[in-house]
Amino acid sequence: MTTASLRLALVGAPNSGKTTLFNGLTGGLAKTANYAGTTVETRTGKFETPGGANITLVDLPGIYGLEARSTDERVAVESIQGKRGDPPPDALILVADAANLRTHLHTVLQMKALGLPVIVALNMIDLAERDGVKIDVPKLTAMLGVPVVPTRATRKAGREQLVAMIDGVLGAMTPAAPVAEPVHDLRALQREARRIANETMTEPAMNKFTRGLDAVLLHPVAGVAVLIAVLFVVFQSVFAWATPLMDEIEAGFAWLQETVSPMITDPILHGFVVDAAINGVGSVVVFLPQIVILFAFILFLEASGYMARAAFLMDELMLRVGLNGRAFIPLLSSFACAIPGIMAARTIEEERDRITTIMVAPLMTCSARLPVYTLLIGVFIPQTSVGVFNLQGLVLFGLYVIGVVSAVLVAFILKRTATKGPSQPLIMELPTYKLPVWRDFFLGLVQKAWAFLKRAGTIIFATTVALWVLAYFPNGGTGLEGSYAGMIGKVIEPIFKPIGFNLEMVVALIPGMAAREAAVSSLGLIYSLGPVDETSEALQTVLGAAWSLPMALSFIAWYVYAPQCFATLATVRRETNSWKWTGFMFVYLVGLAYLASLATFWVATWAGL
Repeated sequence: MTTASLRLALVGAPNSGKTTLFNGLTGGLAKTANYAGTTVETRTGKFETPGGANITLVDLPGIYGLEARSTDERVAVESIQGKRGDPPPDALILVADAANLRTHLHTVLQMKALGLPVIVALNMIDLAERDGVKIDVPKLTAMLGVPVVPTRATRKAGREQLVAMIDGVLGAMTPAAPVAEPVHDLRALQREARRIANETMTEPAMNKFTRGLDAVLLHPVAGVAVLIAVLFVVFQSVFAWATPLMDEIEAGFAWLQETVSPMITDPILHGFVVDAAINGVGSVVVFLPQIVILFAFILFLEASGYMARAAFLMDELMLRVGLNGRAFIPLLSSFACAIPGIMAARTIEEERDRITTIMVAPLMTCSARLPVYTLLIGVFIPQTSVGVFNLQGLVLFGLYVIGVVSAVLVAFILKRTATKGPSQPLIMELPTYKLPVWRDFFLGLVQKAWAFLKRAGTIIFATTVALWVLAYFPNGGTGLEGSYAGMIGKVIEPIFKPIGFNLEMVVALIPGMAAREAAVSSLGLIYSLGPVDETSEALQTVLGAAWSLPMALSFIAWYVYAPQCFATLATVRRETNSWKWTGFMFVYLVGLAYLASLATFWVATWAGL
């Protein structure tokens, strides 16, 4: 067979270093798309071997074998078998964590049984040797009947032997045969895997470093205390570390507005460029530091091996509401944004658990709510001290707690009604502790930041401009009452009157459906203040005079629950492939938001606040 152009699939368990190897071989230049008919991403890159073969490398989602239990695993297995619209790959590179080879050998035997050429990459061999694992590679190669290559994906020298092996194996390949049906006698494969492992490798029960850390981090009391401390540091850092950078970004957009404003004399064009375009994007980009810091912590915790321990630690608590520890990672990710959290639920094997996790993910307090919370808490909650704590900080923390408690209660109810089913035990491999591969870490961080900026530059820009048009015409921006936005608001205002919303509040909800954080810049347009953010003294003064405390608290309560994000609903539709579940989420969140606002407004009014 010619090796001029071949397609290889990179297969391996999660945390095996598969993505690091992919980035190392392809230079990190990957084309990302979705598998046909799914929202599961495929990453494809190219590289050339010393022998002149042009390789197209496909990075498949992580799997432990051919028994697909989650959406990601099913797509990976079907891709290997040629059931996703493309033919089967020409060969497989199976990445196995050398330190956990014993648990991966049955996967190697399953892949070999398919009839495709297989190369086994014993990855992170340096970490395995550090921990006392010894592998007889020549004997392992002979017993498996496929090439086995020790690799260190983080170093070019650690990948050279694998690339050379690719040339040797592909050069000797015969024309591709149809992929065989999976072997169903898994117990026989597992017995064979254990026999091969016993004859080719020696390993300590657990290295001293891992054992010492896990004694603390997995302890039912100390482990929970550490997890709480980690989460406290994460969220404290999101605010404390981000402030200087946010101030610089804010100053940059203010300078841009001051520079551009005198250049435009036409009032309509001036309003469009300065008030709508620059202000609309700037009021969102200012939160980029918070997004980057939060995702940096999440990526670090995942790469270091701690996130798997956190999921394991949370498993018992999750079981009490009918979920398992795998739901912890999607829900934690939802504190940054519900969209990646919902997508992360693909790794949950049981479909009913996955649906339940998706349904409650928007209740986590995402970063898009922060501008609204920051603005209204700053205006209506005094900066007084409660013991050693600041009252404003306690209120903000309370909003996070309300979101978490609400998610737990909703999950508890769903698992006993709409998504009723048996609880699934958590079965997951705990990776070894290690520092992240910094190149992959920063690549991932850049991708997350770019996705946020694209959202700011498209969805939020479009909604801010649309609101400006509705607020400016047909009366030239002389008042909300005579504008199109005011006309729309008057139609739906009676619905919101019982919960204390005035016309301005109702109109601000409209662009907030596209992006929650757009509500702040919208209020600036509605009150004819021009460009504002949550720290704007002018906006704070206006709101303090126009809104009562019960009205403000009702607005905050609405934002705790309401599905103020079309992008989240669209993601739910794609992930569930169901308008029924999407509609259910929208209705129950709107219902919760309305009831919470109603109760908040009338209790606050009755209390004379």
